[in-house]
Amino acid sequence: MAALRKANAYTKRHTVPFTRVSKKRQKSYIKVVPPQKIVKFDMGNTSLYQKGKFAHILTVMTTEKVQVRNNALEACRQFLNKQFERAFAGNYFFKVVPFPHHIQRENKMLTGAGADRMSTGMQLSFGRSIGKAALVKVDAPLFIFATNDAKGIQIARKEFQKIKAKLPCKTRSEYTFVKQ
Repeated sequence: MAALRKANAYTKRHTVPFTRVSKKRQKSYIKVVPPQKIVKFDMGNTSLYQKGKFAHILTVMTTEKVQVRNNALEACRQFLNKQFERAFAGNYFFKVVPFPHHIQRENKMLTGAGADRMSTGMQLSFGRSIGKAALVKVDAPLFIFATNDAKGIQIARKEFQKIKAKLPCKTRSEYTFVKQ
């Protein structure tokens, strides 16, 4: 299996249009839609969050316009959910906000000896779909964390610092206290 290209090949690039999927095969630009890698978007105690029972809310936001791949969001989700489950044992709410809609594609080119028989150059250069990404604007939320424990926010801030290497953008945290 081939490895994914580095994230900086897509992260801060101008997004390419023509990723339409139509019911009629001839009108569809994308023939195969890659599967969704993010398994769950809401974790923890969702019913308490919907009722507004959590007093402390921490939101992680981007500080720049960026594309975030779905495998980066899934890696962050798995790490954070495991840490929050250990620390809070179900007395928390965690949400991944952006939904990856944008289909990324790549026109694979072969170089070296014998590549002249394999590659087509710019003929039929639209490319194959290789993954999905979320197009995130400035100050858009990436993750939402809520708990009743005031010290839990400090723990969550430390865990959010650990995932900065997994994300292709600079982030900032915003704390909100909801009076009950």
